[in-house]
Amino acid sequence: MPATEVAASIRAGRRTAEDIFWQQMACIELAEPEVGAWHYVSPDTALAEAQHVDRFLPLAGVTFGIKDVIDTANMPTGYGSAAYEGSRPVWDAPIVTLARQAGGVMLGKTVCTEFAMSSPGKTRNPANLAHTPGGSSSGSCAAVAAGMVQVGFGTQTSGSIIRPAAYCGVVGYKPSFGMLNRTGVKVLSDSLDTVGLITGDVADAALVASVLAERPELMPRAAPRRLRVGIFRGSRWHLALPETAAALEQAASALAEAGCMTRRLPVPGFFEGLYAHHDAVMGWETPRSLAYERLLPAGKLTAVTHAFLDQLSQATLASYDAALGALETRAGLLDQILDGCDVLLTPAAAGEAPLGLETTGDPVFNKVWTLLHGPCVALPVCKGPLGLPVGVQIIGRLGGDADVLAAAAFIAGALAAQRGGI
Repeated sequence: MPATEVAASIRAGRRTAEDIFWQQMACIELAEPEVGAWHYVSPDTALAEAQHVDRFLPLAGVTFGIKDVIDTANMPTGYGSAAYEGSRPVWDAPIVTLARQAGGVMLGKTVCTEFAMSSPGKTRNPANLAHTPGGSSSGSCAAVAAGMVQVGFGTQTSGSIIRPAAYCGVVGYKPSFGMLNRTGVKVLSDSLDTVGLITGDVADAALVASVLAERPELMPRAAPRRLRVGIFRGSRWHLALPETAAALEQAASALAEAGCMTRRLPVPGFFEGLYAHHDAVMGWETPRSLAYERLLPAGKLTAVTHAFLDQLSQATLASYDAALGALETRAGLLDQILDGCDVLLTPAAAGEAPLGLETTGDPVFNKVWTLLHGPCVALPVCKGPLGLPVGVQIIGRLGGDADVLAAAAFIAGALAAQRGGI
């Protein structure tokens, strides 16, 4: 049941928040043993929240899963690491408090990779349990995909919302940098970390974002009648698998059938260099953000985390300063890439979710957009040769979140019309 329908049914008196709570707990009981999306489920406190929800609040009864790098006072926050197992902050991150104040019911903490980096957790992809759900917002994406929760909080520093959303076949929304409050989130890269949402459809993402950001303009609305969409492959298109190429073409075809103006865009000469800038920014900031954790005794962190931090620490101060200097005009860089289009249509991931749980996939089609701070939405499009979801990514101008959400909703509708033949 989508979040928009949950809130509407509760406002109308057709359902209660407690009804929705028990419905979601039944889903968790059914799916969680196989999927493993949750680090901690809090039925007692969630039930108490549901029983006291004001039914006229905008998110009344909507259930949330909170990525385990986001602080919570009434639930453990382990940051995906055994080093913090059982740790309990003394406060809730503001984004959690704001969701509760709007009527949301917090069901628990979802699994993430260690410190939201590259060391996988226990979560499996609901579409095929032998495959990764992606990272680092793995638990939130899997929980939404399996119907266990309406909304998952995620974070993205490279591709940690968009990629797992594509792998799991759900909507991932990475807002413009700073749109949603990120205080109380375990810091990796202060210049890149972004709080976002995982939902079942675009309308849910728009509703929740409009409430939590206190921006009514983000509420679902119609896209322009003649939406101008740039088809953008990027400088590393050679890494896209056939199923991703097929998804991009299917989405472009649906847009053309819906009367949109589509145009194949060239790759600007500066684009490939943005990858190095992302790696320099994350590489310089992350080892310093985790300076304390790097001093922990051997065995406290996984070998994968140690190796990743060692790799990141190769970044130099000179490359970091050069990257920040080149990014002073992020909005201008995005405008150049968009080249007069309203939004871009581009890959969300290289292909279907990889087999196995040892890796979470490659953020190659996400890094640049996170670096440029603009809004991104992952949309499911089709199934690949293995029967797993494959998605595309909608990109917009810095601060143009309302336009991107409206465009994403329109594109989702065009895809649905194409599939239904109407």
